[in-house]
Amino acid sequence: MASPEIDPRTFRHVLGQFCTGITIITTVHEDIPVGFACQSFAALSLEPPLVLFCPTKLSRSWAAIEASGKFCVNVLHENQKDVSARFGSREPDKFAGIGWSPSKLGSPVIDGTLAHIDCTVHSVHDGGDHFVVFGAVHSLSEVPKKKPRPLLFYRGEYTGIEPDKNSPAQWRDDLDAFLTTTTTDTWL
Repeated sequence: MASPEIDPRTFRHVLGQFCTGITIITTVHEDIPVGFACQSFAALSLEPPLVLFCPTKLSRSWAAIEASGKFCVNVLHENQKDVSARFGSREPDKFAGIGWSPSKLGSPVIDGTLAHIDCTVHSVHDGGDHFVVFGAVHSLSEVPKKKPRPLLFYRGEYTGIEPDKNSPAQWRDDLDAFLTTTTTDTWL
């Protein structure tokens, strides 16, 4: 439990210093596409491949995802602020005017997203006023040849980044060699 002297507004402001990507978590329930904007998404495990996201306990979209047992994570790019805003709203039909196609498991893949991850619900854990949902990954999109920048959220605003081409990230295509030469604390 949080310390009683932690002011919720201050807590939110301090956590806003951490930049997050924006995803849309989708499913189809009773033949109706459902989805919500989600910043609390992360990779969890390579073996087995798992991801996680954290919906509020009161989310109607989460109730539909839980009932369907499957979901798709749609990773937005910097020109999809309108998509994020729509799925972050209380619009009754968030898919109105949004193009999509079904994933292999049948969840909506929103047109033009940076990437998508198709999952089934693996397990659900209590997380205060949220749930922590682990998803078993069943399929992934291909990495786009043209690399658009992700849509990010920082200090309460949309933002983007331009990678520093002079300082490449420590990313390895030879994943097996990478995993055997690094510590268990290495980030994905």
